[in-house]
Amino acid sequence: MKFSGFKLTLVLLMLLSTSAILFYCFTGTSSEKDKQYREQFNAHTRAFAVEIPESMTFAGEPVPLDLYYTREALDRELLVNTYWHSNTMLLLKRAARYFPLIEPVLKANNVPDDFKYLALIESGLTYVVSPSNAAGFWQFLDKTGKQYGLEITDQVDERYHTLKSTKAACRYLKASYALYNNWTLSAASYNAGQGRITREFARQKVTNYYDLYLNTETSRYVFRILAFKLICENPSAYGFYLRNKDLYPPFSTYPVTIDTSITDLVNFAAQNNVNYRILKEFNPWLRDDQLKVLPGKSYTFDFPESNSIIYSRLLPRVEQPDEIKGQHPVNNQ
Repeated sequence: MKFSGFKLTLVLLMLLSTSAILFYCFTGTSSEKDKQYREQFNAHTRAFAVEIPESMTFAGEPVPLDLYYTREALDRELLVNTYWHSNTMLLLKRAARYFPLIEPVLKANNVPDDFKYLALIESGLTYVVSPSNAAGFWQFLDKTGKQYGLEITDQVDERYHTLKSTKAACRYLKASYALYNNWTLSAASYNAGQGRITREFARQKVTNYYDLYLNTETSRYVFRILAFKLICENPSAYGFYLRNKDLYPPFSTYPVTIDTSITDLVNFAAQNNVNYRILKEFNPWLRDDQLKVLPGKSYTFDFPESNSIIYSRLLPRVEQPDEIKGQHPVNNQ
């Protein structure tokens, strides 16, 4: 009888426990927690519409923001890149390193400064290769790169040479400008090709890029450039608060020119007091571990100045390191 009583007591305890659980589940405690969770979500999650300027230009040419489809196309690209925080922050950091290299080349070749944003959207300022095998900052195809003066072999690919590829891009853009007498169309042709833009321009009988009906990629192309122009010129207006010391600073380098073949680039790097990785990082146009140099030809390598690759030693060169890049005035009233 005691054992039966024990079993009965155990059953009663189990029933009481189950009742307590059911009571907890259905008396609103869980609902209260869900409500508190939603309240916290609402309190801490904010998404604001981006600011669309009343007017802007690309390469000195006005953007017709009074047209609904133009304004909404810019709005789309601003929204995507304003709220794609990690990607846009990386691009702002890289731009601080590479724009100082690109800007003087554009200026020297009489190409508007706004075209640096074309390189930014083409490659993210990384030495990427597209599915169509376009390569480098300016995403040249093999054939087009050679057409505009770049050496492209198994050992050397100047599509990965920042200065030389920028000069080649300038030649392409100036050829397009000679064809269209318009920088915006030149930018569009960089994506779609001069042939397609010329055909569509004639077929549709319009007078500018913004009135062309094009495939989705080319339709978005110039507006992506415009969006990054706005964000890069005034990052904090779009919610990006990067201090100068958060940006990737440019490197100081010195040149080494050689006119004889190198059978082992690993040893060559060591002879110049760097490792193989640094040699390749600073000279990404090298595509092999050796370099054949034909008679009468030479190549110039870039090497970092002593200790310039150590980040802590780069910081003292940064002017006003704690200042926010492009600080946007905030109205607290």
